[in-house]
Amino acid sequence: YQRRVHGVVRSGGFARRLLSRLLPPALWEETSMAISATADARGRGMTREEKKVIFASSLGTVFEWYDFYLYGSLAAFIGATFFASYPEATRNIFALLAFAAGFLVRPFGALVFGRIGDLVGRKYTFLVTILIMGLSTFFVGLLPGSATIGIAAPIILIVLRMLQGLALGGEYGGAATYVAEHAPDDRRGYYTSWIQTTATLGLFLSLVVILVVQTWLGKEAFAAWGWRVPFLLSFILLGISVWIRLSLSESPTFQRMKEEGKGSKAPLSEAFGQWKNAKIALLALFGLTAGQAVVWYSGQFYALFFLQNVLKVDAQAVNIMIAISLLLGTGFFVLFGWLSDKIGRKPIIMAGLALAIVTYFPLFKALTWAANPALATAQQNVRATVTAAPGDCKFQFNPVGTAKFTTSCDIATSFLTKNSVPYDVVTTAAPGTAASVKIGNETVTSYDAIAAGDAAKANDAAFVKAVNIALHAGGYPLVRGATKVADQKLDAFIAANPELK
Repeated sequence: YQRRVHGVVRSGGFARRLLSRLLPPALWEETSMAISATADARGRGMTREEKKVIFASSLGTVFEWYDFYLYGSLAAFIGATFFASYPEATRNIFALLAFAAGFLVRPFGALVFGRIGDLVGRKYTFLVTILIMGLSTFFVGLLPGSATIGIAAPIILIVLRMLQGLALGGEYGGAATYVAEHAPDDRRGYYTSWIQTTATLGLFLSLVVILVVQTWLGKEAFAAWGWRVPFLLSFILLGISVWIRLSLSESPTFQRMKEEGKGSKAPLSEAFGQWKNAKIALLALFGLTAGQAVVWYSGQFYALFFLQNVLKVDAQAVNIMIAISLLLGTGFFVLFGWLSDKIGRKPIIMAGLALAIVTYFPLFKALTWAANPALATAQQNVRATVTAAPGDCKFQFNPVGTAKFTTSCDIATSFLTKNSVPYDVVTTAAPGTAASVKIGNETVTSYDAIAAGDAAKANDAAFVKAVNIALHAGGYPLVRGATKVADQKLDAFIAANPELK
C-alpha cells in the first residue's frame, strides 16, 4: 500500500491532486515530505556524514575481524602450544574445534548485543563489542601454554574464543544495521557492501601482520614465541577502534524511534516469540547466511589451512598467496552490492551459491595438483592393500584423532588414513594372523597392540618406519623441498630415517 501511494505521489498530475484531497492534511504533508526526501536521496551522491559512517563502521569491524582471524591464521602454532601432548594431526583438529567455538556462540552474540542495541543504541553497543574482542585477543597473546599450566591453558583459550565469538556476533550485525539505517532505500546494498568487505580485509590484515612479524623475527623465533606478537598488537588496534567509535553519533533511525516512543521494550520476545517473525529469522539463518558462510570460509580460510596443513606448502608462501587473492577479490563485494540494488538480492545470492557448488571440488583438486604435484600423483597412482583376517577390521570413528586402535587391521588403516593414502581392505587372511599392508612390491606386517603388550610402542615405531619407506619407494613425497615442509620437521624425519637420505 505504501509503495502504491509513493508511486502516485511521484507520478504527479491528476492522481496527485486527487490524493491530496482524499488524505487528511497532516498525513498528506508527511507523505509528500517523505517522498521528496527519498527522491533527493536517490538523486544525490554520498554525503560527507555517510562516508564517515561507512568508513568508521567498516574500519572498526575490520579490526574485529583481524582479532577473530588471527587464531585461524595461526592455528598450527596455537595447536602446538595449547595441545602439545597430542600428535600433529590431532593438534590441528583440536585447534580447529577451538576456532569453531567462536562460531557456535556468534548467533547468541547477535541476539544479546542486538537486544542491547535496540534498548540503548548502536553506538554504545559498538563500544562494548570492540572492548570484549580486543581484550580477549590481547589475553590470548599472554596466555601460557599447556606445558606451563596444563589443562587450564586450552580451557582458558576456548573461553577467550567464545568471548570473541560473542563480540563479533554483535559487532558484524550491528555495523550492518548502523550503516543501513543511514543509507537511502535504493542504495542500501551498495552502502552495506562496504561492511561485507571487512571480513576479507580483516583476514588480509592478519596475514600481512603475520608476514611482517615472521620476516622480522625469523621462522624459528616466530614458531617459539613470535606468533604471540600479532595478538599483542591488537591492543593498539583496540585503542584506535574505541577512538573512532566515540566520534560517531547515534543512527537517525534509532534516534527517531526513541523520540517517537516506538522502540521495543522486549525485542527478543517480539522477534522470536511470535512465529511470523521467528520464521523469517530462521529462514534468514539457514536459507541465507548458513550457505554463504560455507562458501566464504571454504574459499578463503579453509584454503589457507588446506595449503599449509594438508598440502604442506610453506606457511609464509601460503600467507602471501592468500593475501594477494583476498586483495584481488575484495572489490567484488562492493560491485555485487551495487548490482543488488539494481536487480535484487536473491539473484546475486543464488548465483554465488550455485557457482560454489559447481567449482569448489574441481578447484581444490586443481589446487592439490598445483601446490604439491608429487602428492597428487602419488594419491592417484599409489594404492595400498590391507589384507586382514575376518573380524579384525572394526568400524572407526575418530573425529578428533585421539582414539586408540588395538587390532592389527585398525592400526594399519588408521595410519594410512592419517597420511591420506587410499587403500582397499581384503579379509582373506587366516584367523589369528596379523594384517599386512602391501604398497607396490613391498609388504609390511602390522601388529596387535594387546598381544604385543610392552613391546607395542617398539612395534609401532617399526611398522610406521617400514610403511613410510614403502610409500617413499612407491612415489609418495615423504622428503619434500624446503618450500614444501618446514625445515625442523624435515630434519627430524631424516634423522629418524637415515636410509631416506
